[in-house]
Amino acid sequence: MARIRITQVRSSIGTTKHQKAILAALGLRKRLQTVEHDNSPEIMGMVAKMRHLITVEEVK
Repeated sequence: MARIRITQVRSSIGTTKHQKAILAALGLRKRLQTVEHDNSPEIMGMVAKMRHLITVEEVK
């Protein structure tokens, strides 16, 4: 299964509780923190909701 690298590039200050919960579920706590996940529909759904705070790249 493909892997993706997710980096939080903007702060979560001023976001809703739901958005903060999504960041926590992705494993992101701080700005510029990077995590890797499998490319699954669940992860991609969370990424789609948080597109304005994160960047996504494919890991080779």
